[in-house]
Amino acid sequence: MKKAEKPETPAKIDPQRALSVGEVAERSGVAVSAIHFYEKKGLIRSWRNNGNQRRYSRDVLRRVAVIKVAQRTGIPLAEIGAALATLPEGRTPNTRDWSKLSAKWKQDLDHRIAQLELLREHLSDCIGCGCLSVSACPLRNPNDIAREYGAGAILFEQPEA
Repeated sequence: MKKAEKPETPAKIDPQRALSVGEVAERSGVAVSAIHFYEKKGLIRSWRNNGNQRRYSRDVLRRVAVIKVAQRTGIPLAEIGAALATLPEGRTPNTRDWSKLSAKWKQDLDHRIAQLELLREHLSDCIGCGCLSVSACPLRNPNDIAREYGAGAILFEQPEA
């Protein structure tokens, strides 16, 4: 079986300034296992040095910070990955980059906040029967729209207003 080729150090990166996975973890406040997970998911990249150890460019620290902020707001990793893929590789994300990323995420957050406010306002109205398809349930069945989907406990995403 042929041994897999190791990726070369990116030409723009000074290998003397590269970070080990432990340094990335320490400086970002994220566990080494999380750094490996982010790399496996394609959110960050590394290369192998001559000793076959992972090395990261310094811009990965800002990318990990963006990942953590996005995760704290509930943005799925797939969306985070798609957003990070729009950024230039090997450059630290800047204020302009963050503005572009956060504009889309702000819309999603506003929608989720509205849904949570609706839940908070009507939670005491729920009788906890599990059906949630009665005409009076404003949480999962506003205006009894579930009747169009049939009888029983029909669960679906509440349509956007």
